[in-house]
Amino acid sequence: MRVFLHRCACTSRHIGLVLVMALFASCTTTPTGSVDFSFDLNSADLLRASPESVGMDSERLNQLTAAMQELVDEGLLAGAVTVAARDNRIVHFESVGYRDKEIGARMMDDSLFRIYSMTKPVTGVALMILYEEGKFNLSDPVEDYIPEMKDLQVFAGTDDDGSMITEAADHKMTIRELMSHTGGLTYGVFASSPVDTAYLESGIGAAAAAGILKTGETSRDFVRKLGQIPLKHQPGSRWEYSVSVDVQGVLVEVLSGQKFSQFLQERIFAPLEMNDTAFYVPEEKLDRFAQMYVFDPDGNLIPQELFDGASYTSAPAFESGGSGLVSTASDYLRFSQMLLNGGELDGVRILAPLTVAQMSQDQTPRDMDIGSLGRSGTVFGLDFAVITDPVEAESYSKGEYYWGGAAGTWFWIDPVENITFVGMIQAAGADLPDVRTISRRLLYQSITEPYGI
Repeated sequence: MRVFLHRCACTSRHIGLVLVMALFASCTTTPTGSVDFSFDLNSADLLRASPESVGMDSERLNQLTAAMQELVDEGLLAGAVTVAARDNRIVHFESVGYRDKEIGARMMDDSLFRIYSMTKPVTGVALMILYEEGKFNLSDPVEDYIPEMKDLQVFAGTDDDGSMITEAADHKMTIRELMSHTGGLTYGVFASSPVDTAYLESGIGAAAAAGILKTGETSRDFVRKLGQIPLKHQPGSRWEYSVSVDVQGVLVEVLSGQKFSQFLQERIFAPLEMNDTAFYVPEEKLDRFAQMYVFDPDGNLIPQELFDGASYTSAPAFESGGSGLVSTASDYLRFSQMLLNGGELDGVRILAPLTVAQMSQDQTPRDMDIGSLGRSGTVFGLDFAVITDPVEAESYSKGEYYWGGAAGTWFWIDPVENITFVGMIQAAGADLPDVRTISRRLLYQSITEPYGI
């Protein structure tokens, strides 16, 4: 069977576009057919069920596994794990291909993956836990809590010798703007400007995207450096993907008085039994850690980290709120299902339903052009992209929210069809297939009892 092999285009600025492709997209053969749920999620909510019991067709759903297998067979992926739930019931959980092709280690349901920017929604949830506790308002200036970012100037052009000209901000960047990528920050890798160059030269651009700073540097070093660079735009004037969520991780530490990883473990990971999610992979789990692959100039997958210096074998000094976590498909499904359930899973409440609703609705300034988000019919909430027009977005449900990671991981949450989906791969580059589009289409064509029509 030939499936929909859409490939991402790449033009310039290699690292930045690799990230964009993963975010907005987002095996040798093994037997396929009936769903084989071999991994125990240990969840009263996420029990296994036949697709037919929740209005889906097994034979049609099996095409999703076949499609992932075909991508492996064609050399476009080393391996993949995909898991989907509807009505709080797992209807699909499959692994295909290899965790490490070179040593012949097969992909397993509990393989560990670098999730890069899928860290961002986790950081957003952490910050909103503190919001519910009254620790801040979304309209509060960021500088009230992080003095290193006080009195930020805004880039206004260059003079004759190429030096930056700056002007005062017309208002102080708010936490809402920080969480919706409209605060005037950037990443340094998605565009060319004097501000982007300053990010790269200071070591907080691509390095922050990779969760890597100079040896021994911490989140405080990060915001200190960031506070010395002008904003790229006036706060609230433009959507631009940025290091904002790394700043949010610092906010969590300031507001909670805890180390970021400690807060995540105590308030999210332990309560949700996300037992494999952390900022590094301990030695006893390294045999489950998937190898990272990139494409060489001839379009072949080769084993290589996406970023030079990336290491996941020990606890990092800089715990990146924007890109630092490692996780499994099952852990992230539990996180996603908690959100779909209105902030609760297995009787454990992380957020209130209205708080989840805040995160998954448009939080960008009224009448602001967010064309730079890159998808029609899509707006941005608090650390999620949100579909407002399924026709324009070429999707299925209004209110779907989602994100992805630079190493190809992807997920979405559909409150209309009551679906959560998580896909895990470890590959990046110009020949990366559009796994998000492929998986969405094949999942939704298996629904025989839709709720949205």
